[in-house]
Amino acid sequence: MITDMKSSYRGVTDEQLAVLRAREDELYLRRTPKSRATFASAQEMLLNGVPMPWMGDWGTSHPLFVDSASGNRITDIDGNCYIDFCLGDTGAMFGHSPEPTAEAVCRQVRRGITTMLPTEDSLWIGRDLARRFGLPFWQVAMTATEANRYVIRICRTLTGRPKTLVMNECYHGSVDETLPHIGEDGRLELRSPFDINPGLPKDALTRVVEFNDPDALERELAHRDVACVLAEPVMTNCGMVLPAPGYLEAMRQLCNRYGTLLIIDETHTFSSGPGGYTAMHGLQPDFITLGKSIAGGIPVAVYGFTAEMADRINLSFGHKSVADPMGIGGTLSGNAFAIAAMRATLEKVATEGAFARMIAGQERISDGLDVALKRHDLPWSVTRCGARCEMQFMPHLPVNGSEAKAQFDWQLIYYTHLYLANRDVLITPFHNMMLVPPMTTDDDIDRLVAVWDSCMAEIVALRGK
Repeated sequence: MITDMKSSYRGVTDEQLAVLRAREDELYLRRTPKSRATFASAQEMLLNGVPMPWMGDWGTSHPLFVDSASGNRITDIDGNCYIDFCLGDTGAMFGHSPEPTAEAVCRQVRRGITTMLPTEDSLWIGRDLARRFGLPFWQVAMTATEANRYVIRICRTLTGRPKTLVMNECYHGSVDETLPHIGEDGRLELRSPFDINPGLPKDALTRVVEFNDPDALERELAHRDVACVLAEPVMTNCGMVLPAPGYLEAMRQLCNRYGTLLIIDETHTFSSGPGGYTAMHGLQPDFITLGKSIAGGIPVAVYGFTAEMADRINLSFGHKSVADPMGIGGTLSGNAFAIAAMRATLEKVATEGAFARMIAGQERISDGLDVALKRHDLPWSVTRCGARCEMQFMPHLPVNGSEAKAQFDWQLIYYTHLYLANRDVLITPFHNMMLVPPMTTDDDIDRLVAVWDSCMAEIVALRGK
């Protein structure tokens, strides 16, 4: 079972952790009786009591049911108010319901939601995204998953090749081509106890390599059947893995050498700055995909591409017929409501000043956690990237997805997250990511660090017992 995975550096036995967990479970039940009752009722009409599976995977006996969310605060239906460092796993990266976004959608909802026709706001968005990311042409989708799916399809069409190459333990949404993993034998994992993505045609669509391994990347690209490499510049779904010096540049060079197109997924790494990791580090992708946070949490995504890609698309299909044969877009894609929300968010929320505050907040968190780890002599570490950081249950930063996942410890994750939640602090489920929105105060950050500190202290106190 996946929950049996343990870090070599957890610092506590199963039995000791079970005692601590039992105490926290009891406290959670006392704090959240309405959520518990609502969850029980929801079993009658929602699969496993939630509208989508992730919502039930917080490692608690029942999820919190939310009454309201504003800024960096969430209030549940029991009246508990939490400082939120999860932020919808980036969807609310700039805070819940930013005022300019809320005002824009209130106006637009009375002016028309969807018409299958463009609005003038879309021109402003295209210019702003080009300014931020350096790619001149943009299209709109509903989600980052869709944006990735469409760009993969475009790349297959332009190259005549069938395969997509991704990094082991990556996440690019629920796109079939991006979900396979490398098994213990070095092959794609078709069936194993740890395969959480069954039902995929994994061997036909995908090549998978470890992040930060240019030799493996070249070996797989040399087959010349890979249409595109799809990668986050920093892996963010398996404990955060930073690129080794020169790796992303080597990726670009190898794609050029073997006629493969390069897609950079900035959905999470947009937290690096106004132009994401791409602008911050001068990357040169053929395509960029971006979703989640760009409209304040309203479902919308974009993908951008170079002038060369635009020319190749139009040469292949003509200006008017590009969508039909390639199955690109949905009826609601690019609707006026989402476009208005995106313009307001980009223009008035996702500003340089906001990013400066967010990144400074991350540094304050990471510095505080580093001090706490040193004080308690815990062999864990903190990965930093822009406005997000990650507590890693290992003494050094991982170099690839396999190394990061090898030190995943689900029971320890569930316990520490529950400990924080019982003290009114939320971080991202599934791993230890913490994200800082611009309205976060020093007191909020210091509260997070203090609760982590007390949690560490209890774990360390059990040593030798």
